[in-house]
Amino acid sequence: MSKNKLSKFADMATYPHVFEPERGMMPPLSTSKSASMMEEAVSKSGREGMMPQFSFKLKGRWDADFFGNNNPIVLELGCGRGEYTVGLAQRYPDKNFIGIDIKGARMWTGATESLQLGLKNVAFVRTRIEFIENFFAPGEVSELWLTFSDPQMKKPTKRLTSTYFLERYRRFLVDEGLVHVKTDSNFLFTYTNYVMQRNAIVPLVSTTDLYGANQVQGPLPDVARSIQTYYEQQWLDRDIPIKYMCFRLPHSTVLTEPDVEIELDSYRSYARSKRSSLSKAK
Repeated sequence: MSKNKLSKFADMATYPHVFEPERGMMPPLSTSKSASMMEEAVSKSGREGMMPQFSFKLKGRWDADFFGNNNPIVLELGCGRGEYTVGLAQRYPDKNFIGIDIKGARMWTGATESLQLGLKNVAFVRTRIEFIENFFAPGEVSELWLTFSDPQMKKPTKRLTSTYFLERYRRFLVDEGLVHVKTDSNFLFTYTNYVMQRNAIVPLVSTTDLYGANQVQGPLPDVARSIQTYYEQQWLDRDIPIKYMCFRLPHSTVLTEPDVEIELDSYRSYARSKRSSLSKAK
């Protein structure tokens, strides 16, 4: 591990608004063997998700024991550098925001900025999204942001808009809680649309070109455009349109996965040209 990363981890260990599960709660973060074992457990566990179970010390107590108020709690899942977490916290002081990611070195950027700005309505948790329900009690979260998630074109159960994850979100998200999806990936956006259609969920807002001339269906929140992440700017510089969707997630329906093939994205990242030799995937 580089000295720069070690320095960032050391910084965050002193930040009062950054939380990492205590040692022993979760499998090791760094070994490929443990990651493979976890993925195997996910694939075998089905919808119930036989993930390691524990109760984080602030579960059900975020309002009283950390934020000190009853304001709505909003999560950014896969927050990366935390630009949305910090940007939303600045714009909405009457809400509390928590960024979730496993990449601590990236999270350091937003954690440091929010500390320097003196924001009291921000926190960060370093964990895998698979373990998310261990950190929040039923009905404790009012809203989710999924910003530029990995589309996981080969692994449906790892897509953050799959029914596998939607069912996990329902364990702590209020009934009809908002879910925002912002992505460069046409694959993920198309897949999410199929999930919506298969489960009779009608998006409140949907657009395939957030900054372009394409018509936006529904009332577009200002923060969908006014906050741009580091990765978002990369896609815009490459003339890749940004997609956005917002929907309410009900508790009452039984969620089922769509059985469709979707054309793969033709690129992977800023430095690579293509994600896969295949042309389609389910």
